[in-house]
Amino acid sequence: MRRASYSLFVAALALCGCESGGHVTVLGYTTKPNYDEGVRTVHVPTFENVSFRRGIEGDLTRAVITQIEQKTPYKVVSDRCRADTELSGVILNANKNLLNRNQLNEVREAEVVVTVSLIWKDLRTGEILSRPGQAPNVYPTPGIPALDIPDVGAGPTAGTPPPPPPGAPPPPLVLDAGVGSYIPELGQSTTTAYQQAINRLAVQIVSQMEKPW
Repeated sequence: MRRASYSLFVAALALCGCESGGHVTVLGYTTKPNYDEGVRTVHVPTFENVSFRRGIEGDLTRAVITQIEQKTPYKVVSDRCRADTELSGVILNANKNLLNRNQLNEVREAEVVVTVSLIWKDLRTGEILSRPGQAPNVYPTPGIPALDIPDVGAGPTAGTPPPPPPGAPPPPLVLDAGVGSYIPELGQSTTTAYQQAINRLAVQIVSQMEKPW
């Protein structure tokens, strides 16, 4: 019995492997963080905003910085010259859509959708670290697509980023989107919906900084 237990113990040790930094790997699983350990600092400039919804660029930038500080081993620095990488983004769309009306033709439920394009760049080498070719991480909510709510903060022409300089290749962009909903009868408003969308979007943006599985 002791010999069998000893054999199992030796086999378990053989499957475990110690790595640098004190991390352990067991059966393909590791305690190492799912982030590039070669990156230590990130510079996050205020997001650009080409939508008609003013002011949300500051809220989104602060939310992204908070998520980076809380969820990653990276340190956000204000000086671009001292940063290893830079995470920049452009708010392309900030739209509001009707989902349901009540008997008085008033808004019962609606949603807001904020879409951004992202570039995460290594300032030391010029390499683009973000993974391009991804569709916005949002699924349309069934509703009444023909009935849009007029909003000062959204418009059909919003969503076209500035064109690149002549002869320059377009940068590889990662698209992402956050959705927030509100029900006026419960005391919710477009303000709370936009804040919900921004918070969700910040989580999605920072998750893009993880290493691919």
